[in-house]
Amino acid sequence: MECPYCRSRNFYLKDPQDEYETYEFDLREGEIEFLDNDGPAPPIPVEEDTPVFCNRCAWHGKMGDLKK
Repeated sequence: MECPYCRSRNFYLKDPQDEYETYEFDLREGEIEFLDNDGPAPPIPVEEDTPVFCNRCAWHGKMGDLKK
């Protein structure tokens, strides 16, 4: 799983309650690894329709788009 444009495997998602709070993660072998293990866990579950953003380019879409 990687960005469809730049092939990066580093992404982030936004907290739906606080647009300035983000959670960075890497995709390794199809598994999500959040980068800040000491911080709070994301308040939302990461599902197929969760909006995600590439950390390297301007791509954004749904988590399910990455699995294709």
